[in-house]
Amino acid sequence: MPSTNLIVPVVLWGKHAPTHCISSVYLSRDQKTLVTGCYDGQICIWQVDPETLKMTPRCLLVGHTAPVTCLSRASIIQDNNFIVSSSEAGEMCTWDLVDGKCRESVKLTQIHTNIQAYHMCNSEDLRLFCNGYYAEILIMDAFSLEILFCLSSKMNPDWISALHVLRPSSRKDDVVLAISITGTVKVWSLLGHENKQSEPIYENESKQIRCLNALALNCCAYNQRTVLIVCAKYCQIYDAGDFSVLCSIQAPSGERWMSGDFLAPDRVLVWSTEGKGYLYKLPANSVPDHKGFHGPSVDHDSPVLYSILAHPDNKLLSCPPAIRFALTSVGGKQRRLLLRGDSAGVVSLWNVDDAVNPVPQKVPSHAPIVLTSLEMAWAEMNPSPVGILDQFSHPDEPEIKLTASIYLLVANRLVVGREDGSIVIVNATHTVQLQLLHGSHQQLDDWPPHQLLLGHNGRVNCLLYPHHVHPRYDKSHLVSGGIDFAVCLWDLFSGALLHRFCVHAGEITQLIVPPQNCSPRIQKCICSVASDHSVTLLSLSERKCVTLASRHLFPVTTIKWRPLDDFMVVGCSDGTVYVWQMETGHLDRVLHGMIAEEVLSACDETVADELGGAVSAGTDLQGLANPAVHFFRGLRHRNLTAMRAATARGLAALQAGERGGGGGPLAEPARARRAPLTVQGFRSNPADPESHILFFDIEGLIVELLSEEYSAMSPASLEAAGLITSEYMKVAALTQSASPDAAKKISGILAKMKEGAETMQTKLQAKAEQLKGHLDPKDDQGQKRQRPRDMSLAEPPHTMEIAQILLSLLHAWGLDPDLDRVAESKLGLLRPMVPVCFGVVSRHGHMSVQLPTRLGGWAEACAAAPDDPLLLNSDLPPELLRQEKLTRLFSSKLHWELSTTLTTNHLLSIVALANTLMSMSNASFVPEQEVARKLHRPTTRTSSWAGDEEREEQLAAQQAHIKQGWSLLATLHCVLLPDKVVAAGAKSFKRPQVEMLARRWQHHCLEVREAAQALLLAELSRLGPKGRKSLVDNWAQYLPLYTHTESINPHAAQKEPHEKVPKDPEEEFEEEEEELVRKPSSKAELKRQQTTAVVLLGVIGAEFGQDIASEGAAGNKRRKDGDSRKSSIVEGFTLSAASNNLARLTALALTHLLLAPGSSRLPAHTPLRRAAVDLLGRGFAVWEPYLDVSHVLIGLLEMCSDADKLVPSMTYGLPLTPQADSCRTARHALTLIATARPAAFITTMAREVARVAAAPASAPPPPAAAALQRGRAEVLRGIELLIERMHAEVAELLVEVMDIILHCVDQSHLKSKGLNEVFPAICRYNQVSHCPATRRIAVGSHTGQLAIYELRAGRCQSLAAHGGAVTACAFSPDGRYLVSYATADNRLSFWQSTAGMFGLGAAQTRCVKCYSTAPMADVARLNPARLARLVWTNARTVTLMLADGSETRFNV
Repeated sequence: MPSTNLIVPVVLWGKHAPTHCISSVYLSRDQKTLVTGCYDGQICIWQVDPETLKMTPRCLLVGHTAPVTCLSRASIIQDNNFIVSSSEAGEMCTWDLVDGKCRESVKLTQIHTNIQAYHMCNSEDLRLFCNGYYAEILIMDAFSLEILFCLSSKMNPDWISALHVLRPSSRKDDVVLAISITGTVKVWSLLGHENKQSEPIYENESKQIRCLNALALNCCAYNQRTVLIVCAKYCQIYDAGDFSVLCSIQAPSGERWMSGDFLAPDRVLVWSTEGKGYLYKLPANSVPDHKGFHGPSVDHDSPVLYSILAHPDNKLLSCPPAIRFALTSVGGKQRRLLLRGDSAGVVSLWNVDDAVNPVPQKVPSHAPIVLTSLEMAWAEMNPSPVGILDQFSHPDEPEIKLTASIYLLVANRLVVGREDGSIVIVNATHTVQLQLLHGSHQQLDDWPPHQLLLGHNGRVNCLLYPHHVHPRYDKSHLVSGGIDFAVCLWDLFSGALLHRFCVHAGEITQLIVPPQNCSPRIQKCICSVASDHSVTLLSLSERKCVTLASRHLFPVTTIKWRPLDDFMVVGCSDGTVYVWQMETGHLDRVLHGMIAEEVLSACDETVADELGGAVSAGTDLQGLANPAVHFFRGLRHRNLTAMRAATARGLAALQAGERGGGGGPLAEPARARRAPLTVQGFRSNPADPESHILFFDIEGLIVELLSEEYSAMSPASLEAAGLITSEYMKVAALTQSASPDAAKKISGILAKMKEGAETMQTKLQAKAEQLKGHLDPKDDQGQKRQRPRDMSLAEPPHTMEIAQILLSLLHAWGLDPDLDRVAESKLGLLRPMVPVCFGVVSRHGHMSVQLPTRLGGWAEACAAAPDDPLLLNSDLPPELLRQEKLTRLFSSKLHWELSTTLTTNHLLSIVALANTLMSMSNASFVPEQEVARKLHRPTTRTSSWAGDEEREEQLAAQQAHIKQGWSLLATLHCVLLPDKVVAAGAKSFKRPQVEMLARRWQHHCLEVREAAQALLLAELSRLGPKGRKSLVDNWAQYLPLYTHTESINPHAAQKEPHEKVPKDPEEEFEEEEEELVRKPSSKAELKRQQTTAVVLLGVIGAEFGQDIASEGAAGNKRRKDGDSRKSSIVEGFTLSAASNNLARLTALALTHLLLAPGSSRLPAHTPLRRAAVDLLGRGFAVWEPYLDVSHVLIGLLEMCSDADKLVPSMTYGLPLTPQADSCRTARHALTLIATARPAAFITTMAREVARVAAAPASAPPPPAAAALQRGRAEVLRGIELLIERMHAEVAELLVEVMDIILHCVDQSHLKSKGLNEVFPAICRYNQVSHCPATRRIAVGSHTGQLAIYELRAGRCQSLAAHGGAVTACAFSPDGRYLVSYATADNRLSFWQSTAGMFGLGAAQTRCVKCYSTAPMADVARLNPARLARLVWTNARTVTLMLADGSETRFNV
C-alpha cells in the first residue's frame, strides 16, 4: 500500500456488497454508532439513528489480517469517538470513528479473547482489562496501546478464561474477579497506582470450583452478591461470598451457551450459539434479598424460562454469531438492547425491556426490532454503486464478476480477469472518467476501446506483470493463473496466448517473481503456487517448467529464497519447512519445529537489497551466531558456483557503491518513481468479486507533471525561467584561489554547469527518484517498480489525465458558479456524476474507505436542497435525478462535512496541484489546447512571420487566461472555501487541521510545502487574535524546554531527557485527528506533539508575532525593539502577561533544532530541521532578542555549505535530496535574515571574521572558522544581495563589509584583476577605491575614518580623515596619492603613503594638501549614494563631479 500520507484513495465499489461475516459487535452508549468486526479482518462502522435505530453502513476499516475478536470503547468522554479493536493475530488498533483513521496500532505476542474497558479509581480515563491465551491479565492504555501492568497468579497459574472488574459499593478500590480455564476463581484488588515498575501483583485470594472452560463471568450489578458463570453446557449462579453454587441452568438441547448477564437481582438473560436469548427467573435461594437466600434448593423451585428472543424464521447459522448485551442512554432514557451479528452479515437488535415482564402460562418469543445488513443496504441503493468496468454490463444479462486485476503504470492500462475466464485490458484513466465524470465521452459508444484475452476456462485467479517487478523480464509478457489449473503467458501488445503451462493439479492461487540475484536460468522464471500445495518455477523464456515442488502435505503459506545457495524455502501451514534446490528440482530436506522457524528467519536476514542485489557482508557476519545460518553454510560446500557468483556480485556492488558517490544533489540513487496513480483490486473475502481503489499519489503526480514540463525545456530556458542559477557559481569561483589559468577554469566551470544542465534532462528521470519508492502491492517480494523508458503502447502521457480526474473529483463545484464555468471551459475540469467514496490512508498502512451506502444518511439533506429547474424538465428517470442532485450537494457541501482529515488532505491536494499547473506553461485539460501546447514549445529562435507573431499573441493571451483560472481555483480552496461552504448552508463544516498543516511546513515536495504554508496561514489569520491565543495556550504546554546554555552547547543537549525528535523522518508527518483535551499517552506521541508545537508556535510567532507591533512603531526603529515586544503580547504570544517567556522558549527550541548535531534520533536533514531553519529566517525580527545571532548564522552557513554548489532556486519544483533541500532552505533563511536585519548580519559576520583573523596561527582555529571557510560563497552572495536591495544600510557599515569581502574572496584574484571585476557590487560605492598597482584598497566610513587595506602585507590602517561621513575616495592611477572628500565638512584631502627607508618600518600615510569646497545644495543631499564622484584625469589632477552636474578640478 502506498506509504505516504498525501494520498487520496477513491473507491469504486461495484454492484456487490462486500461479504461481512460478523465476529464481534459494539454499540456506543449514545446509540449513534454501531461497529462490527468480521472474520476477514475488516471493521464496519454504521451510523445509527438514536430515535429509530435505523442503521446505515458508513465506512469500512481495513488493517487487521485476522478475525476481529474484541471491540471496546476507548474513552469515557461521550464525544470522544475512539474504539479499540483486537484480532486473533495479536494485532490491536485504536481507531478514530469520525473518519476511520488508525491512531495507534501494535502487534502483541499475547492474543486476547476478551477486553473489558473499565474506569479505575485514580486514573483519568478508561483502562482496558484483557484476558486471553496467556496466564496473566493485562491492563492496557487505550490510546498508546502500551501494557501498563499485569496481574499474575501464584496459585495454579493458567490461562484466564473470563474476568469481571467492579468497584464494591462501600470501598475505594477496584476488584478484579477472574476464573481460569481449570476452574480456579481469583480475586485481585487494585488501588489505581500500580505500574510496570512495581512488584508482580498476585491475587489476594483464590478458590478451586468445579467449573472447567468458563466462557463468561458476570457479577450482579444490583447487589454484588451473586455471580453468573457461563459454561458451554450449563450456566451457574454462585454466591459471591463463599463461591458455592446456588442453582444452575442447562442449555437447551442442541445448543451451547455463549454468555449472559443479570437483568435484575432475580432475572438473567443467557444467550446461545444458535443466536437466541433466553430470559430466566431465578429461584428464591439465588436471590440475595429473599429470606430463603443460600438455603437448601427446593425441587419444584428451579430457574424458570419465561421469554425468548429469537428470529421468527429460525434459520441455521454457519458459525456462532457475535452477541452483546448493551446498555444505552439517549436523552436520559435508558434502554437495554441485545445485539447480534451473524455469519450472513445481518445485524439484529432486540429490545430486552419488551421481554422482561413475564406473561403467565406461556413463553413468548420476541422478534428483533431492527434487522439490517450490508447486502440490504446495497440493495436499497438505486442506481447501484459504480464499478470500474460498468460499461461491459447490460441491465438484462447477468453480470460477469471481476476476480483479479493489475494496473500497468507505464502504459496506463488496467488488466482485469473475470469469472468467465476472459481478461479485459482497457485504458485505466478513460474507464475511470467514464464511471465518475460527466463529459462528451458519455455519448460515445464502446469507449474506451478494450482488448479481450480468451484462454482460461473458468475464473481468473491472479495476474502478474513481471516487468513491473524487475526490468529483466520482457515488457510484453503478462502472466495469468486460473481456476482451470493453467498458467497462461500472454503477449500484452498483440493479445496472443504465447504458452499455456499445465503442471499444477489445483487452481492457481499466487504468482510471484523470484529475487534478482538467482542464477541466470531462474531469473527468467516466475513462481506459481496452487491449491494442490504445489509450487513451480516456470521459465518464460524456455516456455517450460524448471522445478515442480509438489510433495507438500499442507497448504503453502510462505515462500522464501536463498538465491546464493540455489534454495527455495517453502513453509506450510502446519509449520513444516521444505528446502528445494531450484536448478535441479531436488527436495533437499524437510524441517520441523524450532529449526524450521529458524531457517525461515535466517532467510529474512539475507534478503537482497533492491539496488545491487548483493547481500552485504554485515548481515552475514551477524548471522553467524544463528545456527540456521550454519546449517546453510554446511550445505554450501557442494555449491561452489553459487559462492563464486556471490563474491563476484559483492565486488560489483562495492564498485557500484563507489561510483554512486559523486552524483551531486540531483542524482539520487535510482529508486523507483512514485506512481501518480495506482489501481488496486480490493476484496474483503476471497469469494467476493473485486472492488477497486484508486490511489492518487499527489507527490508522484506533481513530480511527473514537472518532469514532463522541465524535460521539454533547454538549460537556457530553465535558467531564464529562474529555475536554476549560474551566478552562484561565479561567486563560488571567487572563493577558490586563482591560478594563471583561473579564468579558463571559471569559464570551464560555467560551461560544465551548462553541460550539467543539459544532462539534467536525462537526469530528470533520476530526479524525483528520491521520492520513497513505492511497494507494488501485487507482489510479495516487495521489490520496487522500475520505469521502462520506452513505451511500446505509445500514447500521449497520461499524467495530465490523472490530474484532470483528481481535480474534477476534489473541486468544490457549485460554490462559485463563475469559477465553475471557467473551470469547465478554460481549464477542462469535468463535473462528477456520482458522489465519490473517498478513503483515508493512516499510519502503518491501515486504511478506511467510505461505503456508498452512507448516502442514505443524506436523504433528508438532499430533499431539503432546492431543485434545479433545468434538471426537472429533462426526461431523466427520477432515481438519476436524485443522484445528480445528491452529487451536486455532495461536492459543494457534504464533501467538506465528512472529517477534518479529509478536508485537510483534499485542500492540500487541490492547492498543490493548481499551483503546479499554474507554474507550467499553458497547462489546461481541454483537449484542443493540449494539442496546441504540445506543438507550440517556446522556441529560442525569433520568428519572422507576421502570422506567427499574431499566433504568439493569441497563445500568450490564452496562457494568461489559463494561469488566472488556476490561480482563482487555488484561491477558492485556500482562502474562500470555509465562508462559502457555510453560506451554502453547511451545519458542520470540518475545518482543515492546523497541526496536520504545521507538520508539512517543510514537506520535501515543494508544491505540497507551499500549499501547506498557504493553507496554514489562511487558517491562522481566519482564527483571529483570540483564536490564535487559545491555540497558542493549547500548544504551549508541549513546547520542549531548553535552558539557554543547552540549546547552544551541543554536548549538553544530548543529555536532554526528551529531545523532541521524531523516531524516523516519515513519522513526523503522521497526523492525528483530535481535540487537545487528552494528555499524550506514549513517548512517541509526546515527541510528535512536541515537534508540532515547535513548528506551530514558530509559525504563529514568525507570521503574527509582530503584526500589531509594526503598526504602532513604524517610524522609530529603536523603540520598535523595546516596545513592540509589549504590544505583541496582545497577540497572545506569551505564557504569562509579565514575561515574554514563550517567544524565548520558541526561539530556543528552534535554535536547538538548527544546531543540535546530527544523530540517529535527530538526523542531520529532516523536514523538522528545515522547518526550524525556515522559521528562524521568517521570524528573525521576533526571535532576535533571544538568539545568539552569531551561532545561528554560523549554523546556517554550515548547512548551506554541506551540499553541492548547484542547488536549484526556490521555485524549482522537483524534490531534491534531503541535503540539497536543507541547503536551499538555509540559503533562503540567510537572505531573509540579512534583509530583515542587515546591520545585525554584517556586524555579526565582521565580528566572526575578526575573531578568526585574531586567532594565533599556532592555536587550533575557532570552531566558526571552518564554517566561515566553507560558507564563504554564501556570505558573498548575501552581501551582494544586500548591496542591491539595501544600498543605504550597507553604506553605514562599509568598513565591516570590506573586512568580510576580503576574508571571503581569495586574495589571488586581486593580483591580476581590479576589485570592480572581481566583486563589482561593492564598487558601486564611491567611498571604495582599489589600486591594482600598489595592491591597496581604501574605504571611507560613515564616521569619517579612512581604512586603507594593504593586500601585500595583509594589514589595515585607519586614519581620522574627516569630521563626518566620507562621501568618496579614489587612488591616483599610479597609486601614489589617495584623494578623499566629505560633504559633511566640505573638505577634499590628498593623502600620500611614504614607505620607510628601503621599505623598512611602517608605511606612513599623511595629508599632503587640503581644499575647502563649496557647500552642497541641500536638495542634492537627498540621495547620498549619488552625491559625488572623484575622477583622476591624470597623475596629478582630480575632478570632483557633484550630483547637480557641476565639476571642479583640484591639483596635488
